[in-house]
Amino acid sequence: MNKHINSWYSPSLQKEMPIVSYGHFGTVLLLVPTAGADYLEYERFQLIDSLAPFINEGELKVYSIDSVNNESWLNKNMNNWDKAQRHEQWNAYVYNEVIPYIKTTSGDDTPIFISGASFGALHSMNLFLKRPDLLAGVIAMSGVYDLTYYTDGFINDTVYYNSPWHYMPNLTDHGILEQIRKSPHIHILTGAGAYEDPKAGGEFAKLLYDKGIYYEFDNWGENYKHDWPTWREMLPHYIGTRF
Repeated sequence: MNKHINSWYSPSLQKEMPIVSYGHFGTVLLLVPTAGADYLEYERFQLIDSLAPFINEGELKVYSIDSVNNESWLNKNMNNWDKAQRHEQWNAYVYNEVIPYIKTTSGDDTPIFISGASFGALHSMNLFLKRPDLLAGVIAMSGVYDLTYYTDGFINDTVYYNSPWHYMPNLTDHGILEQIRKSPHIHILTGAGAYEDPKAGGEFAKLLYDKGIYYEFDNWGENYKHDWPTWREMLPHYIGTRF
């Protein structure tokens, strides 16, 4: 498997940000890490290995990036307003730096899908819903789509507009809604085992339904808990059967 690590000094975040890619060709999948983890997390927990058949056959090219959750929502020594601002800077990094880099290295016409597990699921869903012109779809695994779950209930405009649970019911921009509706790849996946919250995924799916948005909600049941074995099985299944 071809693996390539690159980095640059991000103007959005004012720090060096690494990115790794796996494979040469194929549909692009951008991975967002869980919680406070880094760009190599999906490799360390063998999820990249689980995708290897698709990568090695040239069907899939995977990119993985860092989050700044430890510099925002998970930083207990930071005030909530600064946390929200740091998160907005990370959004700008993804939209204005990561996506152009992917297009440069994988082709301007190659669709980019985004995926993440746990906190990465919320970020992935949010990034897609805000910019469906840049991202073609999302695979969100074991997510909670209410950002106040991670802010201890704090909410301001920035939190609101990065919390799909809050802004989707009130989204009226016809152009954005139509772009979201065009995607056949909005996958909301969950287990029902330990530490999973299938109700969160199901209730968010209902919000999409109320907006006339096509989605797939799939609860894998009580044998699948909030952990890496679940995600190592989920993601290749959906890559193999839906793409």
